[in-house]
Amino acid sequence: MAFDRFSQELLRYPAFGFSLDTSRMDIAPDFCEQMKPKIDRAFADMVALEGGAIANPDEGRMVGHYWLRNAALAPSSEIQAQITEPLAALKDFARKIHSAEIKAPAGGEFRRVLLIGIGGSALGPQLVSEALGSGARLPLYFFDNTDPDGMDRVLASIGESNLASTLVLVISKSGGTPETRNGMIEAKAAYDAAGLVFGKHAVAITGIGSKLDQYATEQGFIMRFPMEDWVGGRTSVLSTVGLVPAALQGIDVDAMLAGAAAMDVETRKQEVKHNAAMRLALAWYSGCNGKGEKDMVVLPYKDSLCLMSKYLQQLVMESLGKEHDLDGKQVFQGIAVYGNKGSTDQHAYVQQLRDGVPNFFATFIEVRKGRDGDTIEVEPGNTSADYLQGYLRGTRSALYQSGRKSITISLPEVSPFQVGVLIALYERAVSFYASLVNINAYHQPGVEAGKKAAATFLATLNGVRGRLTAAPKTASEIAREIDADAEDVYHCLTHLSANGDAQCNLGASPAEDTFGL
Repeated sequence: MAFDRFSQELLRYPAFGFSLDTSRMDIAPDFCEQMKPKIDRAFADMVALEGGAIANPDEGRMVGHYWLRNAALAPSSEIQAQITEPLAALKDFARKIHSAEIKAPAGGEFRRVLLIGIGGSALGPQLVSEALGSGARLPLYFFDNTDPDGMDRVLASIGESNLASTLVLVISKSGGTPETRNGMIEAKAAYDAAGLVFGKHAVAITGIGSKLDQYATEQGFIMRFPMEDWVGGRTSVLSTVGLVPAALQGIDVDAMLAGAAAMDVETRKQEVKHNAAMRLALAWYSGCNGKGEKDMVVLPYKDSLCLMSKYLQQLVMESLGKEHDLDGKQVFQGIAVYGNKGSTDQHAYVQQLRDGVPNFFATFIEVRKGRDGDTIEVEPGNTSADYLQGYLRGTRSALYQSGRKSITISLPEVSPFQVGVLIALYERAVSFYASLVNINAYHQPGVEAGKKAAATFLATLNGVRGRLTAAPKTASEIAREIDADAEDVYHCLTHLSANGDAQCNLGASPAEDTFGL
């Protein structure tokens, strides 16, 4: 009986070896019929999106990441050129770097890349690098946070003597993202300390005319690549954001784009039975009751895809985590995403998945090919790949026997083409799901609120700095002087104390702690 259901529900794209199995989500037979009005609207929304409709009213912009893998679909010749010309330019740039036609200022080849970005400007390149960058022409290092200790560790792993042959990619659409700006300033300081001219080692990927674009011009950056306003950060991996670092690593970017385009073609079909992205979105809806009632645990059974769950955290949670729907109704939508990799998870949190709180559904990502080249038996009759497959199938069965549902996505191998397939599948599933639950996947008011709160804290911090004296004061005293919240002031003071800018005298409670110079 289970095999009959599997056979009926398995969706296959034989042309590129992809399959999607939703048979263990136990979707009701009449579910799609009940969802038909929502499904029809989701298909119509996708047609409008790809046709150039304004998808982000907050910023008045289109969302055109689908055009990146088929420029002919772009709504104007101007946008088509914004796709094809940078693609040709970045491939030519990578060729010149690899051939040393463009040399490091001190002479010789560039040998590695330091990428500075945050969010989608780092997560996408990190996913691609981990999946496909083994043996890269130029290995990647990342500044993806504003943690100074983290940046020091990256610089130490590069080594000061190697900065001269290290190319820097700075990625920020506006050029004003604080974390990326801070990383660039920290990197420039390291180059300055090594007696190197930062600009002669740097490349910018940014919006035309942005703060970063202007800075790159002033500092004489080697190259500037455009980042268009119709490409959002979490869907930017197949734009210049992801393709420039991929090309520098020697990854076949044309194959990545071809894989995404192939999945796009299949998931434009307005038949649920044959549309993997719609089927995936409907499985999420069924599993979460359309309200995010369960988490999505992503379990790729391949080391090279270990960052897939982290990548999907941003793509899914930033797109779907919304307080209000399109009608202004408070809905608190979203699907929480977490995961690591199999079979590592057999020895970690799978115990809870099997026997603990049933508040999730799982997504297994299977890669059928075990390894390139010859293999060995680790015991008579069995290879390491046999064990990996055994753990995947065993965990899937064990979860289902315990009432835990799952989806299985299967790929023939991890290749540029198949990574493109996987990226496109999830991008389109997210868009469909957002339509099904009536939210806007392409704005992020919560992120903006966090940025504003951080700016407020920094303003308070600077006010606190100006009120520190040799005579110790409590947080409440300084708060009254600058008309600020006492707890915010207290956190500013403990931060300053931890970093050597203030002296702290502990009292009986935080209210009685005093701080001075």
